[in-house]
Amino acid sequence: MTTKTPQHAAMLLSSGHLLNDFYCNFLPILLPIIMPRLGLSLTLSGLIVMVMSITSNMLQPVFGYLLDRHDMGRMLIPVIPFGAICICAIGFVDTKAMLFLLVALTGLSVSAFHPLGSSLVARTAAAGHQGSSMSYYIAGGNLGFAFSPILLVAFTEQFELTALPWLILPSLLLARLYWRSDLPWISTRAAGQTTAPIRLRQLLLNRSVFRLNLAMGLRCWTHVSVSTFLPLLLIGAGYSAMLSGTLLTLFLIGCTIGGLIGGALGDRFRHKTIITLSLLIGFFPTCYFFLQPGTEPLSLLALFLSGACLLAPQPSSVVWAQRLMPANAGMASGLMMGLSFGLGSIGAAITAAAADHIGLTTALLLTSLPLLLAAAVSFLTPEK
Repeated sequence: MTTKTPQHAAMLLSSGHLLNDFYCNFLPILLPIIMPRLGLSLTLSGLIVMVMSITSNMLQPVFGYLLDRHDMGRMLIPVIPFGAICICAIGFVDTKAMLFLLVALTGLSVSAFHPLGSSLVARTAAAGHQGSSMSYYIAGGNLGFAFSPILLVAFTEQFELTALPWLILPSLLLARLYWRSDLPWISTRAAGQTTAPIRLRQLLLNRSVFRLNLAMGLRCWTHVSVSTFLPLLLIGAGYSAMLSGTLLTLFLIGCTIGGLIGGALGDRFRHKTIITLSLLIGFFPTCYFFLQPGTEPLSLLALFLSGACLLAPQPSSVVWAQRLMPANAGMASGLMMGLSFGLGSIGAAITAAAADHIGLTTALLLTSLPLLLAAAVSFLTPEK
């Protein structure tokens, strides 16, 4: 089986992104089950989450740089099953050290797949449709991330954690599809490039790349804060855990649809325009929801639109960064999809610290402000 069309390639890579993010979102559900078994304190649990964030986000530019220097397309075949095996083996751990190791290895598989997948999307997309292809790829990850908690909760209510290895099967089936396609043998390097010429000093002095990454980091501050603390906010307001999880899924579905629309619009208009406008517009529904949190129709619409506007810039940001770094598509993706979320996690920690003093609702309301700053930084970012 070959990837005869760009649409076929985008579908295969989007499916991989779906499974990749499906497995990487197991930890929030498994951690409360594992904590009493291993006697984990809240501090150790927080360290585990930090390890996952570092290995799955902050290391993406490193893997992207390696992909740009060496043809590593064949890594597409084992990388998702590797992560699935690591996270599904958690049901058998009996030591804290083994838990930390498995979580770190799962994060590494996430860091390896994201720049690899997006590099192959850039190589296989039809001319003039890079934004649409990238949006399909990103939408797959958003869907996997959104529905992972619901499906895993249903699984753990019916089976013991030792049954988790059954969930590895989809990753093995996808690996077989990748093996039969020509995706693993497509070069991850730019045409005619034998090495990736960019150096760290060049990257730091590239105002466009630096500012774009800063804008996306500010965007992710709001995104990570909402997706992390929304259930806690709603449960604290008296809503059930099921309803809180449903509203989180509504937000993440909004993210998926917003990413698809943003990618398509990026192909028709300037990517810079789509990023700046969506960030600016997204400030208003995000603010409204935290002023009126709950299940009123306008609040639900605002939550959905908030997710849509927060993710609409992501496909355009990846395409824009890859055009700024044409010989370093993998590293560009690692910056936009990995490092930016790592920066957002740092911002979310600031929001959590502020919540201890001013309350979670007020802290989340103030976390809407980085969107305005991100829009300003994007507007001031040189396009070339």
